Amino acid sequence: MKHTQLMLSFGRTVLRHLRLLPDLAEETPRPRQGAGRRDPILEKISRQLLRGAGCRDVAVIVRWNPRLRTTAGLACWRTKTISLNPKLVEISPGEVQRTLRHELAHFLAQHRAGRVRIAAHGPEWREACRDLGIARESRCHNLPFKRSRHERKHFYACRECGTTLARVRPVKKRVACLRCCRKHNAGRYDERYRFVQVAAPDRLAA
Repeated sequence: MKHTQLMLSFGRTVLRHLRLLPDLAEETPRPRQGAGRRDPILEKISRQLLRGAGCRDVAVIVRWNPRLRTTAGLACWRTKTISLNPKLVEISPGEVQRTLRHELAHFLAQHRAGRVRIAAHGPEWREACRDLGIARESRCHNLPFKRSRHERKHFYACRECGTTLARVRPVKKRVACLRCCRKHNAGRYDERYRFVQVAAPDRLAA
């Protein structure tokens, strides 16, 4: 209930703080809450920001995702969707603005790069952050989200070099050792270096 009350009154507050599109609060209904609910106000703000940076071809979907626990936001280029943690509302409109622009920078950087694959937080992303007004943005947030601790019960190892992975949930996809793939197969996936499940070691760094 607390999240719902905060979110229902948040649209006008964030617009005043951002000083963007001042007439949207009257044009756009306040977003309803729930898992995966879209936020039309933030979607219009996103279009404004991207157009201001010269990107007019990307239509962004913005959703509030209560399933996010310790992550402030996520950007999915394939679906052009940004997911935001509702806990951002409790911190400040400024944190919503910063996180929104952080995720938009991923879209702007990839749009500029075209089909070229780029690093998630590489120089292209940093340049996009500067163009979106968050020049000193870091790749990770330091927001006071409570972190849940889960025991890592699933362990995997590379048969070639012995690199070990520890996971809370079992790995369902085929995952290979990046170090070995780079060394022996030009960075491409190679079944020879696929991680295989192993017994829990006696001592493993958390």
